[in-house]
Amino acid sequence: MTVKNKKKKRAHIFMLLVIFAIVLAASTTMIRFPLFKIEASSAVLMDVKTGKVYYEHNASTALPPASMSKMMTELLVLKNIAEGRNSWDEPVTASRYAARVTGAKIGLRPGETLPLRTMFEAMAIHSANDAAIALAEHIGGSEQAFVAEMNMMAHEIGLSSRTVFANATGLSSDDLKPFKSAASDGETVMTAKDLARMARYLIQTYPEVLKTTDQTELYIPEKKLTLHTTNAMLPGEVFAYNGNDGFKTGYTERAGYCFTGTSERNGKRFVAVVMGSKSTDQRFEAAAKMFDYGFGVRGAGINGWLKQVVQAIR
Repeated sequence: MTVKNKKKKRAHIFMLLVIFAIVLAASTTMIRFPLFKIEASSAVLMDVKTGKVYYEHNASTALPPASMSKMMTELLVLKNIAEGRNSWDEPVTASRYAARVTGAKIGLRPGETLPLRTMFEAMAIHSANDAAIALAEHIGGSEQAFVAEMNMMAHEIGLSSRTVFANATGLSSDDLKPFKSAASDGETVMTAKDLARMARYLIQTYPEVLKTTDQTELYIPEKKLTLHTTNAMLPGEVFAYNGNDGFKTGYTERAGYCFTGTSERNGKRFVAVVMGSKSTDQRFEAAAKMFDYGFGVRGAGINGWLKQVVQAIR
């Protein structure tokens, strides 16, 4: 090879390396700041295995999470089951407060009893407020005592001080003030990052929860009633997304339309959180956009450039 050709090859390799560095820098930037916008007050996309955040928008601001806060109620139930303090088949009785609370519910009557598992599944699948309150009172003795446990657990699993639980359901305090036994002081607020962290902790510590959250329907034989999921991204639902198997929706007038979802493909699992969307469709569309980004374009193109540089050097 002539000296001239060697110089040309070195120049060519140098240019490839420069271009690769630019592509690498741009790709790294786009991992955190992708070129798309989420129509919501707050949003985050997190890798469940590593905890790495791949997208965030206003994700450290405390906002009302609505029923997404029930994930902490789920966590405490699962913890008590795992530690032997409660069992899935033990009876849980609905108080007057639980039976008469507003929002999504089973339709429990005061004094009505159902197995703990049924109450848990109704809360996780259908977001039943009466089931959540019955569970909180059953485990904590009162909703107020249960809320204290929720906040202690939040600290234990590393949620930020901006996240504060005020009740077991995520309902507004105005909805609970008519009930003397309700935890009606203050409002539940959470950050999108803390919701993602909590969902990640649930999935990693109690992966069996996904066998509940992936269900689209729950039949309750004692009431001859079938409850439908609120998660429209599950298979067969309106916004079905390949790999989705949970997690929790939420809506109140204060919170807007919210969703914490999780999806897995080829061994890779993400949690997407959307807070404060203007419509139920918008929250699922936003989650799908983040999932597509996580599964698709993360670092796309870098491997191709690496191959070209290696080939050129050879």
